[in-house]
Amino acid sequence: MSTLSKNIDLLLTPTVLRTTIAATIIGLALCTDVAKGRPGYSRWQLCKQFARNYTAPLAVPTVLGLFWLNNVNLFVPKPYMDEIFHIPQAQVYCEGRHTQWDDKITTPPGLYVTHKYYLSIIWARVLGHPDCSAETLRRFNVFATALTAAVATACRSTIEGSYQKNKDSSVYSIHTGINIALFPVLFFFSGLYYTDVISTCVVLVAYLNHLSRTKQGSAGISLTSDLYTILLGVLALCMRQTNVFWVVVYMGGLEAVQAIRDLPVSHENTVLDTWAKQAKFFVYRSSIGDIHDTSLEDAWPEDLVLCLLSIGIAAVFNVGRVLRRVFPHIAIVALFAGFVMWNGGVVLGDKTNHVATLHLAQMLYIWPLFAFFSAPIFLPQVLHLLVTVQKYITSRNTVKPSKTSGQSKSSSQPEINYLGICLSALALVGATMVAALIVHLNTIIHPFTLADNRHYMFYVFRYSVMRGPVVRLLLAPVYVFCAVLVWTSLYRLKPQSPSTAPIIRANSAATGVPTSQVLILLLTTTLSLMTAPLVEPRYFILPWIFWRLSVPQRTNQRRGGWDWSLALESSWFLAVNAVLMYIFLARPYIWKTDDGQILDGGNVQRFMW
Repeated sequence: MSTLSKNIDLLLTPTVLRTTIAATIIGLALCTDVAKGRPGYSRWQLCKQFARNYTAPLAVPTVLGLFWLNNVNLFVPKPYMDEIFHIPQAQVYCEGRHTQWDDKITTPPGLYVTHKYYLSIIWARVLGHPDCSAETLRRFNVFATALTAAVATACRSTIEGSYQKNKDSSVYSIHTGINIALFPVLFFFSGLYYTDVISTCVVLVAYLNHLSRTKQGSAGISLTSDLYTILLGVLALCMRQTNVFWVVVYMGGLEAVQAIRDLPVSHENTVLDTWAKQAKFFVYRSSIGDIHDTSLEDAWPEDLVLCLLSIGIAAVFNVGRVLRRVFPHIAIVALFAGFVMWNGGVVLGDKTNHVATLHLAQMLYIWPLFAFFSAPIFLPQVLHLLVTVQKYITSRNTVKPSKTSGQSKSSSQPEINYLGICLSALALVGATMVAALIVHLNTIIHPFTLADNRHYMFYVFRYSVMRGPVVRLLLAPVYVFCAVLVWTSLYRLKPQSPSTAPIIRANSAATGVPTSQVLILLLTTTLSLMTAPLVEPRYFILPWIFWRLSVPQRTNQRRGGWDWSLALESSWFLAVNAVLMYIFLARPYIWKTDDGQILDGGNVQRFMW
């Protein structure tokens, strides 16, 4: 039987049919529960809404994931790479031996505990597969990937405000959720038994809860909400220790800013004719919650500094209110600190190869990875820039003196912030110099990176960073350029005129991505990466997802809101995933010495992240 026939048969097996039935039952139960909290909405109406919003995010990753899983099980039936640790440990937990632990595993047992109860409650009783085989364990990540897509869709819908208005998720939200699940670094592990997929899913559930709290303002704060937030944070930490940065620093930081925004603010018209009066007024306005937090596309370098200052001043003057808001996150970090003291360190098991090291170069490597995978997302801003430059050049070349006055038509052109442009240019030069300094002083090559040629990072480093100090320094401007692409993609693109600029970006009806959110995201990403000596694309999954969820929708006035860049992103991800699948499955090799001696007992090796 051909591989294609086997994959078609897989989609028609009782397992998939039972899964569909189970998902339907769970969906009906959820609709019934939600209907109770929405007067005027019947269970049927909410079920139809649920189906419209989540059928595609659940179905697309499931079908593609099962196809990938079936091929992995055909070509690689035995545990591979880190699976040789995770699968036996999960099987030990399946047998109820919770005190037995493999010291080579450094992450908490959240994956194994979750999978055990998933097997005993859902898989064994509903789907009829009580075994704890490698195939069954791997299948868990397929459905976790589908759930990740659904939760990402819900997160994006909440950001857009769809839930407040009881409307369906936008096409952009649904497509974004699907693309996040298809992100090649994440999707690859849907066919293997690794911690990355379920860890990502749990963090996104915690983020969805955070978005729900912030959307409700002060009304969203209650003891029940706090306890639920703590529970989700602890669950995230049970999957991966580094999730503490996302559930504490990122979500806690956003909660603190929200606490300040919830303050009642009165607007005053005050004449400020001196710098001293302006500074005093700035402190006063910040202290009452009127923080300097513009949309990112309206922010110049000085606005970033003013944003940090105003938030700091507001937090000092409203410390009680802020602490009440971030109490769940303080509790989470306290519990995590207790775990670290009890364990004698952050990592479990083997601590010798996972020693925290200052590694600032991680914050350089991340931007080319974003740029490579998200190239289709950058096209709208590049086109917008070209249109803007072309319009400006054209207007400069066609300026004619007015017949009625001495003024030229150029007076109708928008004002140019020359000071902001100069500061931005200086910031770019400074960023490039800092990047070069980091490259020169803080390039760390972990022994694992060069010792294992089964990972793609081995070849990335071999043909770039390892080419010598000159090549490393020449890469500094590339890092900065990619970083600029990443952050400017969060701009809400504004039309220059109704006839010349069909492109608009909008996070919601009127607002873009706040500067404070970008700064907190950058801080969290830095903290989560800067202490990791080993460079692994898997470490960049959560930073990429939170950035991707923040990218505003691009709409075309002539096309009714359809976003072609997302279709390009989907096609790009599918192409990359197809190549990675082919290399992993069809290009195995055996380790040999230069003289042809077989190593590692002749075991087959495969390329992967």
